Amino acid sequence: MGQKKVIQQTNEEALKETEKLESAASKAGQVKKEKTAGKKISKGKIYINASYNNTILTAADENGNALAWASAGSLGFSGPKKATPFAASKMVSAISEKLKKIGFEDIEIIIKGVGKGRDSAIKSLANQGFNITTIKDETPIPHNGTRPPKARRI
Repeated sequence: MGQKKVIQQTNEEALKETEKLESAASKAGQVKKEKTAGKKISKGKIYINASYNNTILTAADENGNALAWASAGSLGFSGPKKATPFAASKMVSAISEKLKKIGFEDIEIIIKGVGKGRDSAIKSLANQGFNITTIKDETPIPHNGTRPPKARRI
């Protein structure tokens, strides 16, 4: 067991990392023309799955057909950074670029999970200019919990 060394990030390394994340976000924002050619969808749903380890956004039309998705890992975040509010806001900006090209305006938000990115994702969606019609929380809640342990015999 040796001594632990604390490594500090320099400003140059921090700038390189932010540039890398922004380039990954811009790549994720690009949409293939053949997929969305001729499709103009004004209403849809956005599913936010916020766990302790990651946040995943999926945009779908009213029938539930997925049109675009983004996760923190797909944008270049790794480890514990994937579940941060900053990562959630970057994902929303990446997915909103895709949705603006499709023509999304009115959205329903369905949230599942208890992660840190849920509030940040909703605020970022509101700031992107979408009309939020409803916000539903579908976080699973146990009705009766787990089975209790057997009674102790002495």
